[in-house]
Amino acid sequence: MSTLTYTLVVNGPLYGTQSARSAYQFARALIQKGHTLVSVFFYQDGVTNGTSLSVPANDEFDLAKAWQNLAQEHGVSLETCVAASLRRGILSEKEATQHCVFKDNLADGFVQTGLGSLAEAMLTQDRIIQF
Repeated sequence: MSTLTYTLVVNGPLYGTQSARSAYQFARALIQKGHTLVSVFFYQDGVTNGTSLSVPANDEFDLAKAWQNLAQEHGVSLETCVAASLRRGILSEKEATQHCVFKDNLADGFVQTGLGSLAEAMLTQDRIIQF
């Protein structure tokens, strides 16, 4: 079996639809099969996966924390689209300072990038899968 490199594009929000959770489960499965997940690009409402302000109930799956653990364990880049993030109130420290906003709220392990990062992934990864 040959291994492939992947980038996932997540358009679904942190909670409210199954999209982001399905992307996470797919990510775990492809890594388990020996493939390489290079990055996850969060776009549109998917950028809410990168908030540090989510506090799920104790008996609920903490998807934001799961993404962080996946990135840490497997060297996966978690990228939120900066324009989509700003529209939805998800700001890195740099963006908060630049826009004179009181506090940043981008979760640890996530970075804000532009669509150029996604375009580069499309040119360099074997597969791009959208959720």
